[in-house]
Amino acid sequence: MKKTALILMICLIGCLVFSGCGLLNKMKQDFKQSEGVLEDSIFDEPIVVMETPTDLATITNETKLITLYFADPLEEKLVVEEREIPKVTGIARATLEELIKGPLGLELESTLPASTKLLDINVREDGLAIVDFSSDLIKDLPATATAEKLAVYSIVNTLTQFPTVQEVEMRVEGRTIDTLLGYMQIEDNLIRDTSIVK
Repeated sequence: MKKTALILMICLIGCLVFSGCGLLNKMKQDFKQSEGVLEDSIFDEPIVVMETPTDLATITNETKLITLYFADPLEEKLVVEEREIPKVTGIARATLEELIKGPLGLELESTLPASTKLLDINVREDGLAIVDFSSDLIKDLPATATAEKLAVYSIVNTLTQFPTVQEVEMRVEGRTIDTLLGYMQIEDNLIRDTSIVK
């Protein structure tokens, strides 16, 4: 009798262990499938957790056509280049990053040094965009009046394509500046200038 009870007890424990392992594996698999997503038990709709703008663009596959301003082959005027990029929340930041990357067209020239880093951008409710660049913008920019003007207005014209931006204040390493290279005064907030566009 004791022997039968012992065998039954061992069988029961074995069943519990194996079914527990199967349940654990099922839970792991379910978690992997829904990683980053919680089920809202009230509305039965998934709630995405910690979603970045890039994730949103990837999920929705939405894109936005933006306008960038680069230099013509003689580096005397600005030329428009349109580019499609993923539609993200920080579209002004993403657009300036594309400007720093340079043109896709072989016949156009960059207006900003490739070493330039966008440190910060803040678009205020009054339409002022405050943009902060690394010191590479000044250090690696060709030391000519034209290069300075093209750099400044490629930034300003690129940003003012957005209806939320009317003026641009430029900063370098967090400090307000009155010039990049000494040829052009930029102490006031800058507005769009189409006279420099070809």
